[in-house]
Parts: sequence; C-alpha cells; structure tokens
Amino acid sequence: MEAIRVVGGRPLAGTVKVEGAKNSALKLMAATLMAPGVSRLTNVPNISDVHVMGKVLKRLGATIDVEDEHTLVIDTAPVASWVTPYELVAQMRASTAVLGPLIARFGEARVAMPGGCNIGARKIDMHLAGLTALGVEFSVDHGDIKAHVPDRLRGTVVPLEFASVGATENLLMAAVLAEGDTTIENAAREPEICDLAEMLAEMGAEIEGAGSPTIVVHGVSELHPVEHEVVGDRIEAGTFLAAGALAGGPVTVEGFEPVHLEMVLRKYEAMGMGVERGERRVTIRRDGQIRSLDIQTLPFPGFPTDMQAQTMVLLSVAGGTCVVTENIFESRFMLAAELARMGADITIEGHHAIVHGVPALSGAPVTAPDLRGGAALVLAGLVADGYTTVSDIHHIERGYENFVPKLQSLGAEVSLLSA
Repeated sequence: MEAIRVVGGRPLAGTVKVEGAKNSALKLMAATLMAPGVSRLTNVPNISDVHVMGKVLKRLGATIDVEDEHTLVIDTAPVASWVTPYELVAQMRASTAVLGPLIARFGEARVAMPGGCNIGARKIDMHLAGLTALGVEFSVDHGDIKAHVPDRLRGTVVPLEFASVGATENLLMAAVLAEGDTTIENAAREPEICDLAEMLAEMGAEIEGAGSPTIVVHGVSELHPVEHEVVGDRIEAGTFLAAGALAGGPVTVEGFEPVHLEMVLRKYEAMGMGVERGERRVTIRRDGQIRSLDIQTLPFPGFPTDMQAQTMVLLSVAGGTCVVTENIFESRFMLAAELARMGADITIEGHHAIVHGVPALSGAPVTAPDLRGGAALVLAGLVADGYTTVSDIHHIERGYENFVPKLQSLGAEVSLLSA
C-alpha cells in the first residue's frame, strides 16, 4: 500500500488541467451497452474506477481498446451476458449504472448491490421503484439484484422522491428504448446528467428537458454507436481550486465549465477568495484571512456533497465559527476525526458539523476515509506545520488521475511513499 507525504507551508501557484468527469465517464461507458457496435469515448480519466468499469464491460463480453491514455474504443456487439461479476461491481457505487442499459437491451439483468466509498447507505429503492413503473420485475438473491421484463418496457410518469443522480440516470437509459413516452419528475439536474443525455441523443434517443427537474423521453426502437467527449470534471477542478485558496495562489484550473461549479465559486468569493472566471477555466487567489460561513450540501445547482470535505478544510483554518450541513450522505463527516488529529476543532451533531476555525493545523499521520475525504486531507497537509502522511490512498486513486504530480506542478512538496 502506498501513502502520500506532504510537507506543509509551500506556496502554490500555476496552472493545472483537469480530466474528464469520473461521475460521467462511468455512466457513458455503461450506456454503450445499449448501442451494439463500436463507440469511442474521449477525455476519459485514467483512474481505478474507470478500470473497474472496463473490466465489468469485458466480463459481459465487450472488447475495449485503449487508443491512448484518455480514449476508449468500446465494442459492445459481442455482449451476450447480462450477469455482472460481484467481485468487480461491489468495488464501486456506480455498479448500478449497468442496470438500466442491460434491462433496455436484454430485458434481463443481474447486478450486485453497490459498493464504493463508505459514506452512507446505498439505497437504490428509487432506482427499483422507477424501473418497476416501466415494467421491470425485481427480486434480490444472495446480494444480487435480479431484473426481468416479462413483456417490454413501457413509458410512464415516474416521480422521484429525491433528485437522485443514479436513479435519474438508470431511468433515463431504460426509458430511451421503452415503448411510448416517459416523464421523470424531480429529476437530478447535475451536469453529468446533461452529458449522458447528450450522448444518448447522439445515439438516436429523443430526450427533452435534461438539466431541468422534468425530463421527457420519447422511446425509440434502437440506438447506434457514437463518438463522444466526456465533460470536464467539476469536482477535480473544485479540489484544485480549494488547494489554491488554502495556499494563496494564484492557481488556474482549466478543462471544465465554470458554471458547473457556480455555487462553490460564489461561496469561495464570500469566504474572501478572488475568483476570475474564463472560458473553461477559473483562477483563484487569496490574500487575507479566510472568512467563516455556513454551507449546506444540496443537489445541483446547490453546493455539491463532493466538495464538502475540501471546503471543510478551508473552514477549519478560517476566522470564526460556522456550520456545515450534510444533506446527501449521512456518513460524510468521517473526515472530521482525521482533521482533529491535525488540530482542527470540529464538533459533529447529527448531520451538522460545527467548525471552529483554528490559527493553524499541525502535520500528522492520517487515514483517507473515502475519496473526497482523502483528497481533503492532502490539502490540509499543504498548510499544516511539518509533515502529513495520508494512508489508504486507494480511495484517492478512484477519482483523481496524477493527483500528486499535478500538485507538484503547482509547487507543492508532496510525494508518494511505498509502505
């Protein structure tokens, strides 16, 4: 196992380019199952979750050629199986992304219950309820979800209890090959939803309203393979912007749409950062004390849960006291205990974290609790006194490509250690 060692106190400045969005690439890879033939995905991040999804597709029968580091050529014509291997899909929460495509193509699916980061219950009730409304019958057998369509998928109105990204994606993918029209009410509005809808439209789907609370899908009889570029990763961008804000900057992050991170940028401006928006880039700098302010995570366009941990690090060294409210995942405050080892003053009360800013953090050995929490601990090490060693970095590698080299390019003194 490797660890990341950070020497605190080094100024950060420069430009870094982010990769394609993890949370989009995984769903786009799954969507290729619905269009037998050769699809080409560009701007795909070279990260462990993508490698796992690639293995899932291969086990189903697909062939994948890695054209270059960020381009996948996926042939789903040979796919004949609808049974996904537990040992692979249990490694990541995106395992359920193949459920809708397999049902749409074969009328059958057997998918392991989702795994991934330990940040809360992986409830998929809305996925199953929505797909049931389309005509799918489900059973659970030894940890697997078994799906069967006795007749064919038929469009209907599906109201979601919560604007779930995963449920919206699964319903969207199943509905494009259903008979008639499907209306998804209270749909998720994340940029990754729009990216998926755009690719499905390029494949021949008829979709209206992606990016709004109501998506209408007019079912078609078949889809065709396409070439598609994955949208830039707004969360990777936000992570490097948080690093620049911590260490002063100026740091410029390229390769994403600033509007996809607008709520974070507004909050950072309110915390005293200088933020300059450009075409597919943002520059951030900080000259004075970080100002404390409350944040609460909400579905897009609200403050993203995937930026809560990085922002908590900023608030831990801010002037004053604030409350961080987590409304998406109930176990996303595991970072607080590790930050406390570095001298942070954080009290957890249910789904609220009361953060009392401290003058400085102190380097310490810490353990990455999950993907974003692991990245946040590395950021904390950038401004901590002395050395910080972050272990269990396999979490970080699930979602960040070349995380250490990119920080080094900005001037950070950070390195990989082999255990």
